[in-house]
Amino acid sequence: MNSIDNDLLSIQEARILVENARDAQRKLAAFPQKKLDEIVERMARAVYKHTRELAVLSSEETDFGKWQDKYVKNQFVCEYLPKKLKEMTCVGIINENTSEKTMDIGVPVGVIIGLNPATSPVSTTIYKALIAIKSGNAIIFSPHPRAKNTVARTMDILIQAAQRSGLPEGALSYLQSVTHSGTLELMNHPSTSLIMNTGVPGMLQAAKNSGKPVIYGGNGNGPVFIERTADIQQAVRDIISSKTFDNGVVSAAEQSIVVERCIDEEVKRELQANGAYFMSEEEARKFITLYYPKNGNANAEMVGKHAEELARRTGFHVPEGTSVLISEQRFVSESNPYSQELLCPVMSYYIENDWMNACEKCIELLISEKNGHTLVIHSMDETVIRQFALKKPVARMLVNTPATLGSMGVTTNLFPAMTLGSGSTGAGITTDNVSPMNLIYIRKVGYGVRKPEDFAALGVYQEEKLSKSACSEKAATFKPEDLEMLRQILLAALKGS
Repeated sequence: MNSIDNDLLSIQEARILVENARDAQRKLAAFPQKKLDEIVERMARAVYKHTRELAVLSSEETDFGKWQDKYVKNQFVCEYLPKKLKEMTCVGIINENTSEKTMDIGVPVGVIIGLNPATSPVSTTIYKALIAIKSGNAIIFSPHPRAKNTVARTMDILIQAAQRSGLPEGALSYLQSVTHSGTLELMNHPSTSLIMNTGVPGMLQAAKNSGKPVIYGGNGNGPVFIERTADIQQAVRDIISSKTFDNGVVSAAEQSIVVERCIDEEVKRELQANGAYFMSEEEARKFITLYYPKNGNANAEMVGKHAEELARRTGFHVPEGTSVLISEQRFVSESNPYSQELLCPVMSYYIENDWMNACEKCIELLISEKNGHTLVIHSMDETVIRQFALKKPVARMLVNTPATLGSMGVTTNLFPAMTLGSGSTGAGITTDNVSPMNLIYIRKVGYGVRKPEDFAALGVYQEEKLSKSACSEKAATFKPEDLEMLRQILLAALKGS
């Protein structure tokens, strides 16, 4: 009976939250960009003071990752992101071409529902709140049950600062009675305009069934290719630092290392020198059995744990200072768990004869998770880099940089984001590093610059007037193969009719 009561309470709360957000957003839509910027700045400044506290709280409540790295992510979205946002105009006249007499008007989409993972609950919540308000939208969060208290604390700080700066009450809120039914009600409510699902695959189908646009930052299974011209020492350092950041819970982190055979031994030596441990077949089998139990879902108690702790839980010994566990693999398949995302410092390792075979292996790995999240290449050969960029079914490709920090815009000039759109599988409406520009629609304005009769003078679609002689002259210019092609087209058309 209690679960039923909680469901009803959560559903009712969800309805009230969306209705309040709808009314608040109507007021917010009239705010100029300058006022929205002022609110965003106050929000970022207020929560920045608590970034360390929230990182510790997050790590303690979820038991995922390292609080020190969560602290870095929290600072990133409170310091660097606001600087980028300040440069942007999202609402009102965002572009005007006086010579062409056209304008673009940025219009908020309305009420957004935010779903966040337990792996990065603070930084993702702050980031989404800032970009939503920046673009004049209301946003309601449905916290992950495992991070409920952390999200509540984060949101309370943000809401208080925002409302002190003039944000309408209800424009920023979160579900306090968190249930599956309540989250469904948020997504399906008629006044909901858009759903931002970051790393909650279990709610993806329900989000799509709502009929609302869905921005989805999905599972990662990022291959990293080390090509023969790469700076191998730097490439390995980047990979290790990236996969160990927050104990591997960032979806963009490298998952599979693909190397050319001619540099395999050198790469392995460098990996081992940086704390990598290559598991035996038996150790790899024991680990994956523990990580993916019979139900096929990841064992939450193995997510975001240090490599030495993972080995201890699995039942084998690794040297002190081990940073990542690696399993050498040959094949990619849906039945091979090492072809899937592992949210911990564990990687697979593939050897290919040349970059063309490596290219195919990377494609196999990208489509094995069906999302095509992120790919990394370490190379000094611009031709190979461009071939990878042109051919890979992936949302973002990073070059000579750690995937975790590069993907979110720390070590690259990609937009600083904690929601990274997945690849071209229809799971979401964008593959972007999601920014406020993904949370608006653009109203096009065009001034009249010519009369309808002027269009005819342009010569477009003018009927060519040919005399019989002119027609004969034209016919004479046709080559026999042209006439035969026309005859075949006419015959096909007659058969079709």
